[in-house]
Amino acid sequence: MLLLESLWVLAALVGAFAFPSVGSRWFEKLERRFSAFARHRTMSVAAVGLLALTLRAALLPILPIPEPIIHDEFGYLLAADTYAHGRLTNPTHPMWVHFETFSIIQKPTYQCFAQPAQGLMLALGQVVMGHPFWGVWLSVGLMCAAICWMLQGWLPPRWALLGGLLAIIRYGGFTYWANSYTGGAMGALGGALVLGALPRIKRAPSVRNALLMGLGLAILATNRPYEGLLLSLPVAIALFAWLAGKRSPPLRITSRSIVLPLCLVMALLGVGIGYYCWRVTGNPLQLPYQAERQQYAVAPYMLWQHLLPEPVYHSEVLRRLYAHDEVWAFWFFGTWFGMITKLYWMWAFYLGPALTFPFLALALVLPFGFSWRHISKATRFLLFAMGVVLVGLECETFGSPHYISPSTGLILALVLLAMRCVCRWRPRDRRSGLFLVRAVPLICLGLFALRAVHGPLAGDEDYHNSWYQRGAESFGRAALLKKLEQLPGKQLVVVRYKPDHPQFNEWVYNERDIDAAKVVWARELTPDENERLLKYYDDRRVWLLEADENPPRLSPYPAGRVAVGVFGGGANSQRPHP
Repeated sequence: MLLLESLWVLAALVGAFAFPSVGSRWFEKLERRFSAFARHRTMSVAAVGLLALTLRAALLPILPIPEPIIHDEFGYLLAADTYAHGRLTNPTHPMWVHFETFSIIQKPTYQCFAQPAQGLMLALGQVVMGHPFWGVWLSVGLMCAAICWMLQGWLPPRWALLGGLLAIIRYGGFTYWANSYTGGAMGALGGALVLGALPRIKRAPSVRNALLMGLGLAILATNRPYEGLLLSLPVAIALFAWLAGKRSPPLRITSRSIVLPLCLVMALLGVGIGYYCWRVTGNPLQLPYQAERQQYAVAPYMLWQHLLPEPVYHSEVLRRLYAHDEVWAFWFFGTWFGMITKLYWMWAFYLGPALTFPFLALALVLPFGFSWRHISKATRFLLFAMGVVLVGLECETFGSPHYISPSTGLILALVLLAMRCVCRWRPRDRRSGLFLVRAVPLICLGLFALRAVHGPLAGDEDYHNSWYQRGAESFGRAALLKKLEQLPGKQLVVVRYKPDHPQFNEWVYNERDIDAAKVVWARELTPDENERLLKYYDDRRVWLLEADENPPRLSPYPAGRVAVGVFGGGANSQRPHP
């Protein structure tokens, strides 16, 4: 798909020189209507959000409600189910060592390791519409609408509307943001609110804009705290510089309309996060993610930090991921090649050839002797903010496109600014630049239609962090769970792995209330620990899952080890009273 996209970009470049006026009359009529509609700012924002929701719903026949596959998805779904039942966390289970898994902490409480924003959105979908996926669906619509609103603060209305449509095509359809429970849209939503509120506050200070910025900061703090901070720091510097400058309104106005509302939101946010952390980790200053890293991790979060001592693991699968794979990633991403690899992943997801095209075209457009002082202050700020984000990204041990999701609107703003500059390019009085700019959305739209009709092309079947990706392949957990749920009575599945088990094919995930679940998944550990587990669940039919057989083999647990019900009522005495 990347090759095809590159070929279409090359064809557009040839067309810009060979026949730049092709279709001009048709484009001019369309652009006049487009610009007239874009001047209705509120209507444009609403239209972008509704179009994103409608388009994703229309794709359901080819992209049905997804099953969870990746580690983080199970963690977010646990959080969603917990919130949907009116709880912030769950008590540690007596048999917790058998339930240890990735993206979830078992102690001091049983909960997702991540910040709560994504789980809250999934819980909203679960409570209101009956399934967590509809929370993902809603977040994508809000993201696209917020990006359009944000761009209206930095660009003319028609360019902002174009940016909103590009967000739908590139991020709202086939990406894992719209087709998994991992997230990404919430970070982009928060970043768009923060970045869009800044120019509005500077033009017309108001409580409304300050509260919108505060809401964006709250979303970032409860979704991607570090990456949200990277975006928020340049915004804070710009805001404080303006407040201290000569062009800002009197202090009594800015205090009432900006400073006090922002401080109020930040105070409420601090109290809320502290209370949540206290309930989950027992410490108002320790995030669940920090508790997870403290218990399991060897590789630090930042590349300048040192490796940690290896903790005691109850499972070889956990040890291999935390003490081997993550340590390898720590060393790899600390090299130049690793840093370039991380940038490539971000480029493939956010830009690709089509949205890189405007930046490359600037080489033809910018005059000789062009320098930093020729760039507007607004564009300088956006470039500075992007530089801060990229430097901060390279300081992290790990990386994935949703890590810098708060900067999605920022990236699109720079793309559109480049397109505006290219649009004015007229070599030999021919409108070649306008042709190039018109080609960009056409290429994106054409590729989107091709992806919808044909699915992933040859060579694109694997999991890619790209706008057109197919996503991770199911390894069969959801199908087996559905079969087990149809059996009479409650089931216990003891999962056995081989030494070379692929860690991302993880079967051991459980519901919020483990003992009340129809199916419980547990790790096979030592014989004594297994015996205690089977005594505890003596009222369940017990299965052995040999997960690494091809296909995975499910069979009754060996009779010599346990028989259903042989422990009588003794197991009940081990269960905590409700």
